Amino acid sequence: MQDEERGAASLILVLFTIALLTVAGVVIDTGYAMAAKRQAIHHAEQAARMGADALNRGALRDGVTQVDPTRAKNKAEAYLSLVGATGTVAVNGGEVTVTVTGKQNTKILSAVGIGAIPFAATATGLSINQDAN
Repeated sequence: MQDEERGAASLILVLFTIALLTVAGVVIDTGYAMAAKRQAIHHAEQAARMGADALNRGALRDGVTQVDPTRAKNKAEAYLSLVGATGTVAVNGGEVTVTVTGKQNTKILSAVGIGAIPFAATATGLSINQDAN
């Protein structure tokens, strides 16, 4: 009877260890994913600001402030490239919207088949002329 109890205790210990490692994996790996998303939000915001500041120089000479869509997209994409982020840029009038996407590789959850946690962050920058419209 005593040997059976030892086997049951060993099984409980193994199951508890697996459960503990899984919980630790969720906490640690989602923490890394949240940090990566915060960084992506920062990059999206900065790229959107850069794009929204890309005014049409010809229109400025005429006293009109408006975003140059090509320059805005190029400046936002250049910023993303500079910081090593992947994303898309859309320009609509005086609004420049940037979406940064990526994935955070897991450290512990990869042992249970979760190799990466995807994330996306979107930010919109408004040109100085946007309020006037």
